[in-house]
Amino acid sequence: MPEIVERQAPSGPRAALERAGVHPVLARLLAARGVTCAEELDLRLEHLLPPAGLLGLDRMARLLADAIGAGERLLIVGDYDCDGATACATGVLALRAFGAQVDYLMPNRFEFGYGLTPEIVRVAAQRRPHVLITVDNGIASVDGVREANALGMRVIVTDHHLPGERLPEAACIVNPNQAGCSFSSKHLAGVGVMFYAMLALRGELRRRGAFAGREVPNLGALLDLVALGTVADVVRLDYNNRILVEQGLRRMRAGRARMGIRALLEVCGREPDQLCAHDLGFLLGPRVNAAGRLTDITLGIECLLSDDAARAHELARQLHELNRERRHIEADMQATALAHLEEIDADGAFGLALYRRDWHQGVIGILAARIRERFHRPVIAFADGLDGELKGSGRSIAGLHLRDALDLVDKRQPGLILRFGGHAAAAGLSIRTDSFASFRQAFDAVLRELLSPADLQERIETDGVLEAHHIGLDLAESLRRIAWGQGFPPPRFVGEFRVADQRVVGGAHLKLRLAVPGTASGVDAMLFRCEARLPARIRCVYRLEVNEWSGLRAAQLVVEHWQELA
Repeated sequence: MPEIVERQAPSGPRAALERAGVHPVLARLLAARGVTCAEELDLRLEHLLPPAGLLGLDRMARLLADAIGAGERLLIVGDYDCDGATACATGVLALRAFGAQVDYLMPNRFEFGYGLTPEIVRVAAQRRPHVLITVDNGIASVDGVREANALGMRVIVTDHHLPGERLPEAACIVNPNQAGCSFSSKHLAGVGVMFYAMLALRGELRRRGAFAGREVPNLGALLDLVALGTVADVVRLDYNNRILVEQGLRRMRAGRARMGIRALLEVCGREPDQLCAHDLGFLLGPRVNAAGRLTDITLGIECLLSDDAARAHELARQLHELNRERRHIEADMQATALAHLEEIDADGAFGLALYRRDWHQGVIGILAARIRERFHRPVIAFADGLDGELKGSGRSIAGLHLRDALDLVDKRQPGLILRFGGHAAAAGLSIRTDSFASFRQAFDAVLRELLSPADLQERIETDGVLEAHHIGLDLAESLRRIAWGQGFPPPRFVGEFRVADQRVVGGAHLKLRLAVPGTASGVDAMLFRCEARLPARIRCVYRLEVNEWSGLRAAQLVVEHWQELA
């Protein structure tokens, strides 16, 4: 059974926030997440870190300004997820506003795999670009950059993933995680790096007088894309990223989002003025991602680029249907994976490497995440790739840096892993089909070195008890306006309740009425994906959210975990 623990809020910052007028509950929550003073709640753009700290940014700006001035053709090569799609759209829109000749090429994961591979470079060469610009990839593309150089194309890499031991021989690399980069936020998403790149390029073009006689392009109009990609990629929401996300959300709430984002909100049935960061990660992001998972991410990019309402809505509708299909595939895969796990001792394993020939390559990452949540173990799910290879996607737990674990496997058994990359929480890799058993054994051996049994004990972090008089719509509204996310987790509380009423709704969820001990009040609650009746008294971990129904708004608890009380 998971251990329920409480985050501690340092008393000094908590008191300072309260003195500045912050609601006592919010002061407690924010202090527990590292906020030390009210100034850190000021998320205006003027507090964004300046571009100057990003290594390679000035060189990149000069190279691109020269290329634009010479009328050279630029081609963006991206990644097939939401971060890659938003980074690509950000680059295309900004560069076109700057007068560049620019197009994009997104590798299909089923044909080319991830990154700037030699194969996708040869496809790109058919369009005869002078400059290739990678977004959300490229830092590990040593062979692809070499191929581009050989074919006479210059490469500018913009990426945020961790570098390997060798860097590609690109004309320029912009990545906050490369050695020697002093940029203090190491958690920019790919779209964040591209946004900074375009800020620097605009500055260089302005210095050269490129905007004389015309309006300087407003890059703030791209912040809705930056916010979407940042949240969807689950990067840490440090202060700088929270500014980017908050500013993007403000544009969306004010009805100034791009046509494609507005269309996605429509198909989700979400009103822009009520939008929160959670919606970006769980409504919009999955729909853009669905294109890259099942068909081609180009569909998502075209939706984000569209300035025609009818076309944007049609593309959003197609993305919505693809996401519905993705969910069905995922449910089937999860059922087969769980059935398989019943045959082995999952509790005795330090990690899980899973493979079935009928699994869909585009959904294995989500599958790995679901299995990880179920068993609190690092999980890598594999599906068939091309040419006798397996493609794997992994998700980790707090105690394990997954990319570093794969690096250790690679060092112990060179050649076992063909390619890999990623970061602490998630990683991707390729192995030969006949190497699965060897990889599973090597992965398990490394995990037993890096993890202890205590690391495998699931701990649910909460923000403690929420006093009964705070459980209401006012606090729920305040909470939903804050951009919570990775590294700045949404609040979860723990409490004891009497189950006054319960019924199954939607065929698979429990609608509850919970009575608060010691008071005459009660509150509605939901327990999703559960049909079994609860006992009369429970201790539960929950989120306080706003429930909207038929134009009415009320506080509602979303139960994430429960235990029976004696």
